[in-house]
Amino acid sequence: MAKRGKKQRKARESVDFSQRYEFADGVKIILDCAYARFDESVDLAVRLGVDPRRADQMVRGTVVLPNGTGKSVRVLAFAKGEKEKEALEAGADYAGSDDLITKIKGGWLEFDKTVATPDMMGSVGKIGKILGPRGLMPNAKLGTVTFDLGKVIKEIKAGKIDFRVEKSGIVHAPVGRVSFGADRILENITTFMDSIVRKKPAASKGAYIRSIGISTTMGPGIKIDPANVKVLLT
Repeated sequence: MAKRGKKQRKARESVDFSQRYEFADGVKIILDCAYARFDESVDLAVRLGVDPRRADQMVRGTVVLPNGTGKSVRVLAFAKGEKEKEALEAGADYAGSDDLITKIKGGWLEFDKTVATPDMMGSVGKIGKILGPRGLMPNAKLGTVTFDLGKVIKEIKAGKIDFRVEKSGIVHAPVGRVSFGADRILENITTFMDSIVRKKPAASKGAYIRSIGISTTMGPGIKIDPANVKVLLT
């Protein structure tokens, strides 16, 4: 494990972890405290005032981060014929039909995201028990079951992420890497928070955004003032 330098230790010691910061200050703090020898991920956790057990309060969706996540995403496309060719030309790492399904049944899972044409879903459903628990099943609601494979694959490669509120009421999202710097991370956060605000269910009562935390892979969690969301999106 990398050792913290004097600069990082001093930055950490100066932080009041009980305080709720503005987004810009919070991002600066986590970057100042970063010490790992690898490019740490920057992650956001937003607790919402919803009851995920109720269908009318489920918050889920997709958003294309303007600066991506900094992670290389391996995309697999379930498609045949011209659509298979379209997927590969758009940047899919793998594309095919029954051959890929057979391979996955055998335990192969060297991919991060899947997309599929609607006509393939009958076959893909046969491996739903493998893909589903791993969050790898193509989903029409998230736009990954479509005949427009070229568009969705390019979006995923450009930084499109899926988000969904957990049973605890928290939504987690990667918003970049330490190497991005403050400005690019803030641009990603702004885009993500705008999407979260737009997804507010009509059935949600009281405060919608209850708390926000931001952290790096190895760094401390910093609290963000929920009231700062309005300022961020203005």
